[in-house]
Amino acid sequence: MKKFVAVLSAAAMMTSLAACSYTADTANTAASSAETSASAAESTADTAAADSYKVAIVQQLDHASLDEIRVAIEKELDAKAAEKGITIEYKDFNGQNDATTLNQIGTQVVADGYDAIIPIATLAAQCMTTAAESTKTPVIYAAISDPAAADLTDIDYVTGTSDALNTQSIMDMMFAVQPDIQTVGLLYSNSEANSTTPIAEAKAYLDAKGIAYVEKTGNTNDEIMTAASSMVGQVDAVFTPTDNVVMAAAAAVSETLTKGGIPFYTGADSFVTAGAFATCGVNYTELGTYTADMALDILETGVVPAYHVMDGGIITVNTETAAALGIDYSAFNDLAGQVVEVTTAE
Repeated sequence: MKKFVAVLSAAAMMTSLAACSYTADTANTAASSAETSASAAESTADTAAADSYKVAIVQQLDHASLDEIRVAIEKELDAKAAEKGITIEYKDFNGQNDATTLNQIGTQVVADGYDAIIPIATLAAQCMTTAAESTKTPVIYAAISDPAAADLTDIDYVTGTSDALNTQSIMDMMFAVQPDIQTVGLLYSNSEANSTTPIAEAKAYLDAKGIAYVEKTGNTNDEIMTAASSMVGQVDAVFTPTDNVVMAAAAAVSETLTKGGIPFYTGADSFVTAGAFATCGVNYTELGTYTADMALDILETGVVPAYHVMDGGIITVNTETAAALGIDYSAFNDLAGQVVEVTTAE
């Protein structure tokens, strides 16, 4: 009996030990499984986050060139999202050319946690750069004629595309078809950073040729129209750079100058489709596409490159305006690799 009881006791102890061992092993396995599941979930979440981006597109104001750029940016973001199988959410904001409104938009965009900001035009870029300073949210601007003059260089979270104007090319165009020009009108906004360098370049060019010029400025549509009207009878041609303030009134300015027999040379093709005579510059659809690609590359790699100057040299002529002015523009064929003919948009 003593032996039998001892055997039973030993068996019971073995069973107890086995139970303890099983329980510990099971717990360890369960814990390991939980950790694996958590790690997998975390990895899935990280992958999902990496494949989803929020982009704010901030347009300074409504006008043809900036609208063209915005549409191109959105189209390219949609195309890249489909191509790469990722999600790119974007939202449009418009500052209506008001610094206070743009600053409010910048504050909202940063607070809402957007992954990148694409401002279109100089004032929008400046306001977004200031807003993103604390978070270093990437700012990829579009269509800044002179990033250095706009204080948008040497900032580690800021880059973009420049539509730097070749002022000499436009001046050469003037004298190629109007060799007898005596006085040139310079129409621009003195609050527009894009105009600072080109206007200085135009003055230097005209001074070197001994040609007189008349400067007229304005900061609202009414002021720009008054300035344009005052040039009729005073000048033989008018030059405006890629000036967003003048662009907002481009159709009315073009009509006034054309009726006055004055060719209107400008810094962007959108002016020409609005009725101006001619320009030599960049393609804004290509600029918008390039800007969108830069933004996505930065989101995927975290590397912010130097800003990119778009290729220009495309002469655009409004054939209706040329006919109204009686100008033969065939000489333009010798000045550019490509001459594009357009008519005034409805």
